[in-house]
Amino acid sequence: MTVIRRYPVIFLLLSALIIPADGWSQEKTFNVVASIRPVHSILAALMQGGEAPELLVSGAELPFEHKLTAMQRQQIEAADLVVWTGPELEPFMQEVITGLKGKTRVVELLDLSAMKILPQRRNSNLRDPFFWMDSRNILILADQMARTLIEADPVRSHLYLYNRRELHRKLSELDRRYEFGYRGLSQGVALLLYDSLQYFAQAYAMRLGEVLSPLPAEPVATETLLKARNHIRNGEFVCVLTETGMPNEYLSLLTDGLSVRIGELDSFGQRFQPGSDLYAQLMEYNTGVIKDCLGQEGAAKSAYPDTGEPLPGEALGGRFILTDHNGREVTEDDLLGSYHLLFFGYTHCPDVCPTSLQVLARALKNLGDDAKRFVPWFITVDPERDTVETLREYLGYFNENMIGLTGSSEMLERVTRQYRVKYEKVQGEAGDPSLYTMDHTASLFLIGPDGRFITKFANGITHQALSERLRAYR
Repeated sequence: MTVIRRYPVIFLLLSALIIPADGWSQEKTFNVVASIRPVHSILAALMQGGEAPELLVSGAELPFEHKLTAMQRQQIEAADLVVWTGPELEPFMQEVITGLKGKTRVVELLDLSAMKILPQRRNSNLRDPFFWMDSRNILILADQMARTLIEADPVRSHLYLYNRRELHRKLSELDRRYEFGYRGLSQGVALLLYDSLQYFAQAYAMRLGEVLSPLPAEPVATETLLKARNHIRNGEFVCVLTETGMPNEYLSLLTDGLSVRIGELDSFGQRFQPGSDLYAQLMEYNTGVIKDCLGQEGAAKSAYPDTGEPLPGEALGGRFILTDHNGREVTEDDLLGSYHLLFFGYTHCPDVCPTSLQVLARALKNLGDDAKRFVPWFITVDPERDTVETLREYLGYFNENMIGLTGSSEMLERVTRQYRVKYEKVQGEAGDPSLYTMDHTASLFLIGPDGRFITKFANGITHQALSERLRAYR
């Protein structure tokens, strides 16, 4: 991946701005409008504690199909700042943007020279709008938007600076994990119904096969469909990727009667609640879909030393002594007699762990009485901070039957090695030894009553899909 120069120094120069002593309550309202969910998510994170940005495309409709309502036109005309992608994705914005006068500041993101903007593959005169599918672009966008907010609304500079630091920390952790956790998705090849993954493919070395249609969708010739179907039949494409909200009338013609995996991307984050957490959720979901669709052939190569993937039926685990979140001693014998769902993580995890535990908790709730057959475990990879008390409080937010395990660093290292889990401590930029994150395997392990490994569920699986998969085990 190309290394992109960061721009943190300029923010130090802004810290001398004077903030009124009477707080935010006396400040003039600052109105921001964002066109689509991924961009809105970054602005919402930067503006936390102040005015919330307005989102235009908030329903099931896709951006290139959206039509502005009279109220939305008024919102744009009254805004202090309008952030949109560009005409390639949002033609509905062109007329109203052209007619804006006076105080409104407009940022067209595809015009930002600091970001990596690619041409569309089928028309090099147009820009590919899916820049957010490369996490490095989002790091740059966060800096650019923080700078814009400070310039346009200097009275809240302190707020934007603080939120920028917090957001940058989270995005940097996400970016690092993707760099070594998802780079190398190259052994399997995917067929795309729609062209939304060019940035992702370049960033994480994913091999793309044929793309049938750009966005917005264009008719696909019968000859093209037959050619793609032959590639699937011959095993050249191991999966077909579609997009949430996009028509799938070609899917059955491509795949009926053939053995091929199918995954549905959600590049606009339609299945997630708009807000500051949406971008991380969107990326976690899409990478999970891609890994599931590519299957074992396309599993990501890790920067960690290769410990080998467990095989179905293999006896993982071994002897250990750990402590659960109630202070009780737990050994390998406690992981027998039922189905067990193991997740390795840590309580200070900013996004992956809480999202994964919520998915697990909701999947078990979907199972009803069948959930009693599965014991959920949360095993920390951060014993330095994850005490018994910390685990007890943390797990209370997810599932009352979930068991947290901690112990000595040596014992936990032994357990992770037994289950072929990889993790690494990453020190924060500030130099404070207490400010660190833990990069770690984010899969969910299903272990049978006999202690043998059954399967792994990739990070990003939905709670509906997980509960349906679990129902198959009796």
